[in-house]
Amino acid sequence: MGKLIIFSAPSGSGKTTIVKKVLQHFNNLEFSISACSRLPRGNEKNGIDYYFLSAEEFRNSIQSNKFVEWEEVYENQYYGTLISELDRIWKKGNSVVFDVDVVGGLNIKKKYQQNSLAIFIQPPSIDELEKRLRKRATDNEEQIKKRINKAEKELLYSKDFDKVILNDDLDIAVNQTIKLIENFISI
Repeated sequence: MGKLIIFSAPSGSGKTTIVKKVLQHFNNLEFSISACSRLPRGNEKNGIDYYFLSAEEFRNSIQSNKFVEWEEVYENQYYGTLISELDRIWKKGNSVVFDVDVVGGLNIKKKYQQNSLAIFIQPPSIDELEKRLRKRATDNEEQIKKRINKAEKELLYSKDFDKVILNDDLDIAVNQTIKLIENFISI
């Protein structure tokens, strides 16, 4: 079993941007593609950004124990990590990088405590988070409000992660994250 690097944060914190930059820096890390039951946003592609499943397909996979972790994030909107993803990445000799919701990240950390590093990406403030979500322009007003309400709850979990990285300045946050991972991988 290889190492696992878990990134979690409220939506709009810059987690995915940081993950992409980290993956460019390391050649022995590979992104774990999550499964979800929502529709693709923008240019997202099945098998690249997510494995897009219907809610029924997702529930059937839960019943068949095909997930390392899963969560019903919103009603009938499931997200999870397929066991087959870990196997695929570890067979190549790489460490797994997760970009998952807060509950999912903590669930992975519980299962793989010794081999995992859980990083929480924290936005500078809820107001800044809302600005980022609006600038992204992928959600309607109702979805933005849901994300803000959820973010306020998710921020309370930051203390349960191994490390919190404040994403106030993207370059600084990326550099701090790279150093953290370099130290973790070298152990």
